[in-house]
Amino acid sequence: MNSAGKHTEQQAVPMAAEEKEQEKLLREKIASLPKEPGVYQFRNDKGRVIYVGKAKNLRSRVRSYFSNPLQQSGKTQVLVTHIRDLEIIITSSEVEALILENNLIKELKPRYNINLKDDKTYPWLVITAEPFPRIFITRNRTRDRSIWFGPYTEAGQLRTILDLISSIFPVRSCRHPLTPENIASKKYKLCLDYHIHKCKGPCEGLQEEGDYLEMIGEIVRLLKGKTAGLRRDLHEKMLTAAEDLRFEEAAEIKLQLDSLKRYSERQKIVAADGADRDAVAVAIGEDEACGVVFRIREGKMLGSQHFILTNTKGESEATILGRVLETHYLKTADLMPDEVLLPELPEEEAAEALRALGREQQGEGGRQKEMRFTVPQIGEKAHLLDMCRQNARHHLAEYMVQKQKRGEAAREHSGSKALAEALHLENTPNRIECFDNSHLQGTDYVSAMVCFVMGRPLKGGYRKFKLNSFEGSDDYAAMEEAINRRYGGSLSKELPLPDLIIVDGGKGQVNTARKALDALGVSVPVIGLAKRLEEIFIPFTPDPFNLPKTSPALKLLQQLRDESHRFAISYHRTLRRKRTLQTELTAIEGIGEKTAFTLLERFGSAEGVAAATLEELAETAGTMKAETVFNHYHSE
Repeated sequence: MNSAGKHTEQQAVPMAAEEKEQEKLLREKIASLPKEPGVYQFRNDKGRVIYVGKAKNLRSRVRSYFSNPLQQSGKTQVLVTHIRDLEIIITSSEVEALILENNLIKELKPRYNINLKDDKTYPWLVITAEPFPRIFITRNRTRDRSIWFGPYTEAGQLRTILDLISSIFPVRSCRHPLTPENIASKKYKLCLDYHIHKCKGPCEGLQEEGDYLEMIGEIVRLLKGKTAGLRRDLHEKMLTAAEDLRFEEAAEIKLQLDSLKRYSERQKIVAADGADRDAVAVAIGEDEACGVVFRIREGKMLGSQHFILTNTKGESEATILGRVLETHYLKTADLMPDEVLLPELPEEEAAEALRALGREQQGEGGRQKEMRFTVPQIGEKAHLLDMCRQNARHHLAEYMVQKQKRGEAAREHSGSKALAEALHLENTPNRIECFDNSHLQGTDYVSAMVCFVMGRPLKGGYRKFKLNSFEGSDDYAAMEEAINRRYGGSLSKELPLPDLIIVDGGKGQVNTARKALDALGVSVPVIGLAKRLEEIFIPFTPDPFNLPKTSPALKLLQQLRDESHRFAISYHRTLRRKRTLQTELTAIEGIGEKTAFTLLERFGSAEGVAAATLEELAETAGTMKAETVFNHYHSE
């Protein structure tokens, strides 16, 4: 065995002992977990959170990951192999655990959690928390005492609802702060809305706040889909006003009833029993999924909402359904129905958390009811679920078309997927990092790293290194230092690990990179790509191999290699230019860095400046500075 082999073998013993100690500590932590509800976070050997989950019973749930591996999905099995530590947060209820888990996933974006496309730009309808509340559309949701409805996927749908509300109810449209002091001082005057009967003039005290708030309560009922009771109450108010000879008020209520009737008739009736229920279905692609929620209140379809999820490969339909349900009801807890129609039952953990959320949102004195999860097989409910599933397929197909137009799908499947097949990788390398070194006869040694995600450059992931741990020309030492600084220093916490590492070079460079990665405990695959014959080198393999010239995998590798070479050369030239400025031109008395840079741009190098005529220098730097530079190079 050679010396390098002995060195590797000697290192393996303490590393194995360290891993056993970590496993022992992890088992002890799991054994001491409480049986309370809460959130758990799994961490890898770098201390990064790679998965966040919730549990009704923390001990039972966490233990389930480490028993019966054959019954787990492939994704879960891979997750377990990377778990080195865990943290828990105990909560007082399942609802708190559900909300906390959702917040942590958004903040930490763990690698093995399903990613939900954020809907922060979707519009909401808000009823403000102020005297004489206003109603308007906004895309910026704030945590205040206002009443929020949404998010809505289509702004047009929301504007239609707002127009309906204004046609039925005289809600003020002004932005005046209608405090009792402002109203009493007659600070604001009646506007056109009052004269065309769109507002009752609360700004001048012509409408009592109690009457206005009662109207707001009716609007809330309308937005929640409770139109039957609202129509009944308005009808009674109309009759009472007519009996009291308040005919003008009765006529206004009659107009409201007519508008409400037309609105109700436009809604599609999907359930003859008039029940409140939601229908939820998902369409699942290779690594994406789409969930759709139909909202049915009093037997009428009020609208739908869809969610795009990524990183779903290997997840079951029940898991994805659970994620869609949790996300939807955390945002719209005040609209939770009695029944949810599903293609299959969600995981029990998710179902229990949603039932707990439903119980909590009823509040004290509320009617105690359990949310039912139903899997219909025939009849009207099954037909509704089929329609929901068709919508999910449509939205997923639409998302994939848009993704392909952006070039993401084509690159991912033609380049990254072909690369995974050619290199026999377990997973598609969506994030790839490539290194290239540059120097001039051993001076100004630099290394540059570029990053491609989904086959496209991610400029925010680029890094450059000025190498200084060795002297002279040593490509292997340069490669080792670059790998150590990227995956062993502060950058290892700043940037996520890639799925594949590429080094520009042959057998020696790729073996050096692999040894450096092993010493750091990084198990990411690494390959080398030689420039001359486009040969691909695998660590510690004697012979390279070639890919077909038309292969999308080779084209992606060439793009990465060429971009890293461009980035490295650019950085190297910058360092050379700075050194030239500091050691030659800026040493001339009276010549600053700006003038030196201008001269270098014009003549290319310090030698070009020295060879220039006085007239040429004057054209670039002016007469006085030209004479200074010319005399410096031409004096005896």
